[in-house]
Order: sequence, then structure tokens, then C-alpha cells
Amino acid sequence: MKIATFNINNVRARLDNLLGYLKSAKPDVVCLQELKATDAEFPAAALKNAGYGAVWRGQKSWNGVAILARGAEPVLTRDRLPGDPADREARYIEAAVNGVIVTSLYAPNGNPQPGPKFKYKLAWMDRLLRHAADLCASGVPIVLAGDYNVVPTDFDIYVSKSGTYRNNALVQPQPRQRFQELLTQGWVDAIRTIHPKEPMYTFWDYLRNAWLHNSGLRIDHLLLSPAAATMLVAASVDRDVRGKPGASDHAPAWIELEGTGKMPRTTSKAASKAPRSKPAKVVAQAKPKKASRMRPLLVIDGDNFAHRSYHALPKSIMRKGKKPAGAILGFCNMMVRLYQAEEPRAVFVGWDTLDASTYRHEEYSDYQSGREFDEALLEQLDVLPQVVEAFGFAAAKHAGYEADDFIASAVAAETKRGGNVIVASGDRDMFQLASDRTTILFPKKGGEWERIDPAGVRERYGVEPEQVPDFIALRGDPSDKLPGARGVGLAGAANLVRKYGTLEALLKAGNFPAQSDELRLFKRIATMDRTAPIPKLPDQKPNWARAAALMREWQINRLAERLEEIACDQD
Repeated sequence: MKIATFNINNVRARLDNLLGYLKSAKPDVVCLQELKATDAEFPAAALKNAGYGAVWRGQKSWNGVAILARGAEPVLTRDRLPGDPADREARYIEAAVNGVIVTSLYAPNGNPQPGPKFKYKLAWMDRLLRHAADLCASGVPIVLAGDYNVVPTDFDIYVSKSGTYRNNALVQPQPRQRFQELLTQGWVDAIRTIHPKEPMYTFWDYLRNAWLHNSGLRIDHLLLSPAAATMLVAASVDRDVRGKPGASDHAPAWIELEGTGKMPRTTSKAASKAPRSKPAKVVAQAKPKKASRMRPLLVIDGDNFAHRSYHALPKSIMRKGKKPAGAILGFCNMMVRLYQAEEPRAVFVGWDTLDASTYRHEEYSDYQSGREFDEALLEQLDVLPQVVEAFGFAAAKHAGYEADDFIASAVAAETKRGGNVIVASGDRDMFQLASDRTTILFPKKGGEWERIDPAGVRERYGVEPEQVPDFIALRGDPSDKLPGARGVGLAGAANLVRKYGTLEALLKAGNFPAQSDELRLFKRIATMDRTAPIPKLPDQKPNWARAAALMREWQINRLAERLEEIACDQD
């Protein structure tokens, strides 16, 4: 995972430079400073076309910070530095990307000094120290990246006989001391760790031919929390970017972390049937032409994506009352992105009831045995149906049924009325629902989605969608503790299904006589109940304002702001 920090010095004027850098260097995350653009002027569309999602906080003419993520949407966790509600300068933003918290900070320059600007610089850095201490103590991987406007030591600035920077705020003892206090907290200076004996400048003034004479300073830094520092494998400065026509006076500094992009393990056992992967974004593939002009019904596997969000985002994300909020934040962002990408006529979410057994558990005692769930996840699963309702969407959760059953029932009802369905889930069991009217949106690594139709099921498994339960019965399903037929693997199960057509025909031909009843049971377990009770699903109009109000009440404020903006756009 390559993370860069880059003071772009006017993102609109230097958009071509930025896009060129993204194309050539392909960083996974870019922390931008000095946007010099309002929120409305930020070039989100151009960055999206380049494959980058973004969160940002702009400011007219000055300041401004942003975080870009390749093939993903950063999950905003904070858009300003705490400690001074009166401070309106856009100098700090913080987001989660693939399990890592990343900041983009733009510390005050502080010149001239002494004076009010230098006093503000020191006060701002004191606030940063307090917030950084809390972040460092969280135990999660964090990258505190940005333009600190501090030259940490004399080794980090060119030798000047004239003493050009002697009185500059960047080299004064007070800001340097505060930078050292960050390191004392446990933060690791990534560039200096990899390059202990090289200057590694990141800034060259436009004046006095500074670039020509390599009269540089190191003021852009990437500080790593202890958890992130263990992942550090490389760090450097892309100094050639400074030499491009029309360049910023800064060059990007970057690090590479290994061991990121996978969901962190917990002490709990597997939390869902689906394999874990990166938080997803609806990108990459163009939508196929629909079988009709009707807007589709969007059906979401609630538990599947709640689990994914919980394991993808840091556990330090909280809501009112110091209650966990990572799963809520991630699930809501995913739901909003899906709605905006697919433009459905209605949204339906299916939920499991974890404290009640189903016929599957009653008929097969080992079904899903050994699963354990973190209390923080269970608490959020309890309130997420309330969140879906606040959005104005429909949901179902009843004892005796699983989310799979409600999803299958919704698909059956919609196709019966002649409609099209998009099913969003990372559960491969859903492939049995694929048809000419039902497409499965399956999350892939890298933040994209794969659209699975009947041809996709045949390509993956070599069987038809309606044969998937027969296939599962024979192959088995480790996540559900279904062992399958003895001595039969994936290829063997597909061959048998193709040869006999159905499990029943295979058994009647005399195969697996000692296991026939058990295999029939496995097929019943793998088959979704398309008669599960669901509410009526008329066309909906999302209630973005009500959802925003709930997020405000729970103090998930940045999500509330996003929903309020959507609500205003819809008015």
C-alpha cells in the first residue's frame, strides 16, 4: 500500500500535474494540502475518472486538504482538528482507507515571527499533539501525513551561508520541539527511518533558483503509529515531480506499507459466510443493458456488509455515548454509494436473527457451529435496521429465517412482477439467484464489484444457477460447517452435477448410498426459502434528511453532513 503526501499548491491550477503523478506513480492513497479551492471547486469528477475516490475540505483562496484513494472511497472520520471550535481554517482531514487511518494536515506557516501568526502556529501544533496522543494510543495503524511546516533538524535544510531561513518560523526551536514531542509519543518518522543519512528535501522555494541549486527543505512528513511502523517497507520522495513544468513548490513524499488491504483478524471466529475483502466501491465495470427500462429493485445482504464494514474500519470510530460506530458508518456509506450508482426504484435489506435458530440449525446441529461475534459488532447489528428505516428503505428480520431467505423471497416477488433485481452480497450462495432478470453484485479485491449473471455462474462453477444448491451439497461449505460428499471437491462436484443434472438424480443412480439422506439435508440447507415473509416493496423516495437527523443525534457528524448535502441536492 503506497501512501503519498503532496502539497499541491492549488489543485485547480495544477490538476494536470496531479493527474500525471497519479498515472505514473499509482499511489494507493494521496494526502493533498493547500488546495486553494472551495468544496464546490474541488475536481472530484476528474479524480474519479482517474480512478480515485476522495474526501476533502476546501477553503476559498487558501488552505484546503483532501485524501484520495485508488479504486475506493475513503471513509471520513474527522474533517477538522479538535480543540478549538472557533478555528475555521481547513487544515486537517482524517479518513479510513482499507483498515488504515490516514490524515492530511496542513500546519500553519507561522511567518512572520514573532507575531499572531506564529502564536497561532504553536497553538495549532499543541492541539495536534493532544489529538495525536489519542490516536497513537488507539493501537491501530495510523499515518499522520502532511505538510507540517517544520524543518525538524538542521540536517533537513540546505546549508546557507547567508542564513536565508535563520529567522523563518519553520526552523524556530518551539515548532521543532513540538515535532520532537510527537516522536516522543511513539510516532515514527518514516522518511528518516529509511533514509537516516540523506537530506530527502520535499520543498524548494520558487525564489532564488532554489530548485536549480537544490536549496531544499524537508517539511512534508509521514509519521507512523507503532502499529503502522511495523508494516513500513519503503519510503522516499518523488523529487522529479518538482521539476515538471508548472509544478508545485513541493514534491510528494511517500511510504509503502505491507500487510495492509486485508481485514484484521480478531479473537472472534469467522463472522460471516463471505470471505473478507476491502471495503467496496461501485466502479470499474459499465452497467450492462437492462432487460427492461424499469428501474431495478436493489436488495442488500445486510449482515454481510455490516460484518465487512466492522472488520474494515478502525474500532476507534465512535458515536454518542462512546458506542461503536464503524460498522454503521461503513454500511451507510456503502448503501448510499449503491443507491447513487444503481438508481433503484426501491431498496430492501435482509437481516439475520442471531439469537434464534432456523430450521437449518434444528435439522443439522453442526450448522454454523462455533461462530462468535464481538459485542461491539452485535450492538451495531441491533441498531442497523433502525438506520435502514430512517433512510426510508425496507427491511426484514424475523426469527426462523436468515437474510438469504428474505433476499430470495424479494427476488422471487420482483421477478414475478416482471422487474429487474440487483443483489449486493459477498456470499457465493447468492449465485443461485442469478437469472436474466437478477444480477449479483459481488465485491472484489481492489474496491470494485463484479456483476454475476448466469454466464458468470457457469464460468465460475461450471453449473447453472439453479444447480448451485446441488453443487454446494456435494462440494460442502466450510463456513457453514457443511462437509459435503466424502472425497468430492470443487471440480468433482461440478462434474457430477453436470452429468446427472440434480442431486436427486445422482442419488437415484446409486451414488453415495451411505450419505444420501445427509446430502439431501445439505441441499435443503443450501437452498434459500423463496417464501420467507417480506413487506410490500412499492417505489421509494429516500428520506435523506431523516437519515441525516439520526446521524446528527448519534454524533456521526461527517456522515450527517454528507446526507444533508444529498438532501439539499434532491430538493
